[in-house]
Amino acid sequence: MKPEERKLLKEKIEQEISKLSEGMSELKELVKPISPENAIGRISRMDAINNKSVNEAALRKASIRYDDLKQALSRIKHPEFGICARCQEIIPMGRMLLRPQSKSCVNCAH
Repeated sequence: MKPEERKLLKEKIEQEISKLSEGMSELKELVKPISPENAIGRISRMDAINNKSVNEAALRKASIRYDDLKQALSRIKHPEFGICARCQEIIPMGRMLLRPQSKSCVNCAH
C-alpha cells in the first residue's frame, strides 16, 4: 500500500471513529431506562419501549464497528495492513475505503 493511500485511509478511519463516537453518545441517551413515573399512555409507553430496543440494537452495531475501526487504526502502520489474511492478495482500495476494518478481500469474505 502506498504511503498516500495509508494516509487517506487513516484520515477516513479517524473521521468514521469521530462520527460513530458522536452517534453512540446520542444512542446512549436514547437507551436509558424508561421511568414508570412518566405520565405517558400505554400505547406511547409500548412505542417508547420498542424504540428503545431498536436504539439498543443500533448502539450494539455501532459499538462493534467502533471497536473494529479502532483496531484497524492500530494496525494501519503494519506492512500487512491492506493484504487479505486468507489469500495474501492486496485488498482493493475501493473496499478499504468502504470498509477500512476489512481483513479480507471480497472473494475471501464470502
